[in-house]
Amino acid sequence: MSDSPVDADEVRHVASLARVALDDEEVETFTAQFQDILEHFDALDEVPAVEAEPDLVNVMRADEIEASLSQDEALRNADETEDGRFKGPRVS
Repeated sequence: MSDSPVDADEVRHVASLARVALDDEEVETFTAQFQDILEHFDALDEVPAVEAEPDLVNVMRADEIEASLSQDEALRNADETEDGRFKGPRVS
């Protein structure tokens, strides 16, 4: 990997800035991993650019009125209620 944009010295420098101690084996591992990451970025550079944004359309469905629970039915299993609403513990 002599033509690699990332070398062991650079990995050691970044590790020292991050105050991370790396042994030689870890430096070698990270050097290879950083190279792989940079190759993925190079692959992204090959993706053709989009000339214009596509027209966005509303993909939400229309609201439909349907039968729902009455207030009494909704509160039927609540441990505590107050004034027709669920009652929960006080938050301070």
